[in-house]
Amino acid sequence: MTPQPPLADVESESVTPQGLREQYELGATVAELVATSGLSYGTVLNRLREAGTVMRTSWQTRRLRDGQARRNLAARLRRLYEQQGATLEELAVAGSVTRRAARRLLIEAGGTPRTTQQTLRIRSAAHAARRMKLAASLRARYEAGATVPDLAAECSYSVGSVYRLLHLAGTRMRPKHNHGPARTPRKRS
Repeated sequence: MTPQPPLADVESESVTPQGLREQYELGATVAELVATSGLSYGTVLNRLREAGTVMRTSWQTRRLRDGQARRNLAARLRRLYEQQGATLEELAVAGSVTRRAARRLLIEAGGTPRTTQQTLRIRSAAHAARRMKLAASLRARYEAGATVPDLAAECSYSVGSVYRLLHLAGTRMRPKHNHGPARTPRKRS
C-alpha cells in the first residue's frame, strides 16, 4: 500500500487559488507547488486557471529564475518603460511575463511605476514630437515644389491633414492656380 501524501488544509492560504497564483508568479513551478501543497498536479493546474493565472513555458521559468537573465530582463523592461513610455501591459508582452511580474521586475531594476496620467502625458509629448518632425519634413518638400495632393499620396494622409500639418509647421502657402482649361471671356451684350 502506498502512503498517502499529507492532506493540506483546504483553508490554508498557500493552497487557495489566489495563494497558488502568487507563488507561481514569484517563480515557483507547478511541480514545486504540487510538492509543497500536497495537492495533485491536476488540482494545482485547475486552481491556477481558476485564479486567472497566465501560464509560463519551461524556458520562461528558467529565464525568470536565472539571476543574471532576470537582471538583464529587468533592465531591458526599465529602459522600455522610461525611455519609450511603455505601459506595464506592453512590458508584460515584451518580457513574456504577467503584468504583475513586469511591475516587480521594473521595481527590482530601480524603476518607479507611473500613474496612468503620467503615461498619457509622456505618450502625447512623443506623439507631438513625431507630428512636428513630419510637419517639418512636409514643409521642406512643399517648399521644394511638391504639391499638396502629391504629398498626401506619398505619406498616405488626406489632403486636409497635409494642409493642417503644413500650417502647423508655419508654411507660407503658394497661391492657388487654375489648373483647368483656359476660359474664353464672355461677350457682353
